[in-house]
Amino acid sequence: MAETAGQLPNRSASEPAARNNLGALVILVLAFAPQITELLTSCAGLIFNFSGRNPLQVLSAHGSALVFAISGLATQSFGGKAALSSDTLLALIYTYPMLAVAVFTLLVRLRAPQDYFGGRGLDGDRAVRAVGVERPAGHARLFVRRRNAPRMFGVLLLALGAAVAVTGVFIDGAELATYHWRGPLFVMLAIVAFAVSIRPLGLVVSGSQAS
Repeated sequence: MAETAGQLPNRSASEPAARNNLGALVILVLAFAPQITELLTSCAGLIFNFSGRNPLQVLSAHGSALVFAISGLATQSFGGKAALSSDTLLALIYTYPMLAVAVFTLLVRLRAPQDYFGGRGLDGDRAVRAVGVERPAGHARLFVRRRNAPRMFGVLLLALGAAVAVTGVFIDGAELATYHWRGPLFVMLAIVAFAVSIRPLGLVVSGSQAS
């Protein structure tokens, strides 16, 4: 009942909250999740003959992007004509902010971990979506008009996530709840099976297989 009401049965209001080392570690891993995913995909491509970059190209591209992303942004800000690569945008928009969040999570004692990580999840979702925003060549004006509304709602979502996370730092709330992983795992496996089989098997077969 106390958990449902958002109260903390095992901690008084005056007792300091414990550091969330596991949460900081999870955020640290998520900061490099896109790079790790592409590396694993490129390794699988060596076996299944996928088209794309090989593992050495992935490592060199993301490594250089992580090291030189800030200098590249500064060069472009002071009149540089070279456009930032997608790997550099990934580092600037997603990886660097997630690393800062991981350090902040490690150092700060959270009073409402459930609210804090919920807000961080909203911000992370917005950051992942922002990485894929690029301007197509020859469609600059049309792109700006079509992207105004998504960008506006994205900024609102980012602000909402930050506000929820701030409440988790300063206001007492619920601890992280325990969830069963079996149901979401089967749902994700069904989605992956549908995505992989829809092209070679067709919609009817892949839909029945996923269900």
